[in-house]
Amino acid sequence: MSLFFKIADHPAEFVQIEKLNYQTFVEEIPQHGENATQQLRDRFHNENTYIIALKKDQVIGMICVRHKRPFSLDQKIGEVEEHLPVQAENLCEIRLLAVDPDHRNGRVFVGLTQSLIRYCLKMGYDAAIISGTTRQQKLYKHLGFQPFAHLIGDAKAAFQPMYLTKAIFEASDIGKILKEPVNFMPGPATIADEVQLAFTSSPYSHRSKEFDHILTHVQKQLTTLTNANFVQVLHGTGTLANDVVAGQLSLLNGKGLILNNGEFGKRLMDHAKRWQLDFDQYQVEWGEPFPFDQVSQLVHENQYEWVWAVHCETSTGVLNSLERLKEISQKHNVKLCLDCVSSLGAVPLNLEGVTFASGVSGKTLGSYTGLSFVFHQEEVESSFCLPRYLDLGSYVAANGVPYTQSSNLVEALAQALKKYEQPNEVYDRIKYRYEKIRKAIEDMGGSVLAPWEHAAPLIMTIAFSKEEEARTIGDNLFLNGYQLHYESTYLQKRNWLQISCMNQISEKDMNKLLTIFSRYKDNYASEVSN
Repeated sequence: MSLFFKIADHPAEFVQIEKLNYQTFVEEIPQHGENATQQLRDRFHNENTYIIALKKDQVIGMICVRHKRPFSLDQKIGEVEEHLPVQAENLCEIRLLAVDPDHRNGRVFVGLTQSLIRYCLKMGYDAAIISGTTRQQKLYKHLGFQPFAHLIGDAKAAFQPMYLTKAIFEASDIGKILKEPVNFMPGPATIADEVQLAFTSSPYSHRSKEFDHILTHVQKQLTTLTNANFVQVLHGTGTLANDVVAGQLSLLNGKGLILNNGEFGKRLMDHAKRWQLDFDQYQVEWGEPFPFDQVSQLVHENQYEWVWAVHCETSTGVLNSLERLKEISQKHNVKLCLDCVSSLGAVPLNLEGVTFASGVSGKTLGSYTGLSFVFHQEEVESSFCLPRYLDLGSYVAANGVPYTQSSNLVEALAQALKKYEQPNEVYDRIKYRYEKIRKAIEDMGGSVLAPWEHAAPLIMTIAFSKEEEARTIGDNLFLNGYQLHYESTYLQKRNWLQISCMNQISEKDMNKLLTIFSRYKDNYASEVSN
């Protein structure tokens, strides 16, 4: 793991880029004239994004991407679209591929290529163009690049304009071996092969006996997993499920209390405001647990009818105590409602005594996004005061199928739930991954937001001090094939990065992630000291 890839952002890296540029495009390929400094700064330097290969602190390979027009090729052959045999809405130009001669063993080139492709896909580019030296035509064709237009340059340094689309790349030799990024995201989930197979089965009617059987089976699996009395399966996201819960609360006369210690507690308040619920909020700092004695006193003093909270506050990694919330509910005879979107399937969950709770299919359960759940303690009647699709009672009255539903999504979920025949094994694996990664991150000096005693073992939020460090590290880890959570607005605003442990990850991939993460931390530490 001495070799890793990143986007150049340090002055020392740019100095080495200019030396490698000179070595390649002056001394090796005589495209430019010699100079005394033996450094060559590209004329588009300030507009280039350089992807580099580092061995320790040495830049041993590079390639750059630029999307601002006019391109270098525009200036040599005219507007490239007039020559391209394909249409492209979002085109980029790839330039300055160079690898130090001592490291041309294939590994650097393949790594640069994979990092480049990941970057281009992430940026939404649908085609790329290059000026490929005629000396390396076999190499470029290996990547899938296709020639277009006419040769440019001269006999000493001739170049062939070439293009590449996503579809052509995926069919190329390199494209066939490009692995999907290892998923450390809190959603969507990594889908197991058997779940994918179930999803691709032939669809059948939601009014059939077959569908009734599979839906009943799924409901039984979900209530057994959570110790809930009832559950309704909705076709939509967790937002839909929470809107359905809010709709039920709108039928009550009393005032409620919403607990807020993160982004998703904040969103519960948004649901409540849109439904014009009568409520107060109790808010603590993001990343802090609730002082439940104070919450209990507040509920007693104000005689609230309901309390609504997030079980696992995904934005911070705090697991709000379900037992303490249930104690308050029972002590003061208030209805307890929970957002269990992230905690369902990740930690033991006992919803006995919980009036309403929401969950989804596309997180730890490991199925496709598109199904959500509302668990309820008692039977619910339909109400004409609610929109039809948000009326929980209409699902109860129709035995769970009031409207059109997808057999494919339900079949996939049924397959995904099979791993919970031994739920403690799933919980233990998630906890093991969390503890291993968190301990390593903290040993590197990383700052994990949630205190250990209040941490949800499925996701950790890491806070950074250097401006945009979370985004930079997240981008660079993605180039190396590791997908972390850092692009949500609330994370970028706070310079936070998240590592989710809900997906099945091999020991090898965890170790690689930690090694690369450590390398980037060391890189930033050296920048600060310099």
